[in-house]
Amino acid sequence: MEVEEIAAIAYLYYGTKRRYKRKYWVHPLLSSRSTKGMFTTFFIELRTYEEKFFSYTRMSIKSFDELLDTIRPLITGINTTMRPCSSAEEKLLVTLRYLATGCTFADLHHTFRLGETTLREALRQVCHAIWTNQRATCLPEPTRDQWLKIAQQYNAVTNFPNCVGALDGKHIRVVKPAHSGSLFYNYKHYFSFVLIASASADSKFTFIDVGAYGKCSDSAVFNQSLFCNKLQSNKLDIPEGRPISSSDNRPIPYVFVADEGFGLTDKVMRPFSGSRLDFRKRVFNYRLCRARRIIECTFGILANKWRTFQRPLNVDIDFAMNIVKCCILHNFVRDRDGVEQIEEDLGSCDFNNFQNCGARPNRNGFSVRDCFADYFVGEGSVPWQNECV
Repeated sequence: MEVEEIAAIAYLYYGTKRRYKRKYWVHPLLSSRSTKGMFTTFFIELRTYEEKFFSYTRMSIKSFDELLDTIRPLITGINTTMRPCSSAEEKLLVTLRYLATGCTFADLHHTFRLGETTLREALRQVCHAIWTNQRATCLPEPTRDQWLKIAQQYNAVTNFPNCVGALDGKHIRVVKPAHSGSLFYNYKHYFSFVLIASASADSKFTFIDVGAYGKCSDSAVFNQSLFCNKLQSNKLDIPEGRPISSSDNRPIPYVFVADEGFGLTDKVMRPFSGSRLDFRKRVFNYRLCRARRIIECTFGILANKWRTFQRPLNVDIDFAMNIVKCCILHNFVRDRDGVEQIEEDLGSCDFNNFQNCGARPNRNGFSVRDCFADYFVGEGSVPWQNECV
């Protein structure tokens, strides 16, 4: 190799190296975090106004403090001689603000004066801590008595007896993961993975399953979930069926209601298929869809309150799954702060204005569905159903 070529290569290598040499060890904008950052200048004053605090963090001060106390040991860092660590309180505040707004890491970087890498690591740490620490409390597996209570609530709210939950899936948008091919590309023509969930009549999640490829159908994801395996093998402690009609003593099993994306079984009800349906089938479809709307309202409440679910997640898939698992904060807030404080964010569900939907035929669960259909046009009819079908 000629001397001139060696010199040219050396110039390119060392010139490029010098070009990307780090200018600051800590950027001056970030070094003033302790005096000018959002946490220092705004948070203490924010705590003096309960309503504003709730709007900023999507939970009350009492709930924030309770959550902080439970996860503090998992997110507290260690100060070093190089730089002080962010406090557990600041990490939780940043995480809640990200979940509540769906803002970019660049926005949080400039307002809280934290490095973007530091922010990502703090969010990852807090989301994992929330799921690990609060899962058993906010998303426990219901007991037999709790299943019965859920069924009573569904009957009172939606007039659907022996219903213990509504099933549906939600596609969580993500920026295309590297080297993923078409695995995360769904029928809606964007990249996503699937959140499958069931909700009780008070719009709280009773189970979630996160992480299936976006190209998978709701039914396929549900059938492969641990919850479905327990449901089909009768390991969920769901009570034995009971009659729903005073004139028919046949026990009807407790069921989940779902749309046409799920398979029909004796434990999962879906609508009758086709467009030319008789009155009995149209009434059943209306009554089932009215009950199923609970889970759609729950997803709507979740996305309106924690608005990061409305935007593509620009993080790796494992991190995105940790973020989505924080939907258990939905249950956490509803249990502690109720519904009244957040009604403006949540909106309400009008169950009397819901259109019928069709479904593809399936051989399983016909007899159970027919029993419900007969009940809805007979003893279990309600005066307004004829106006809606």
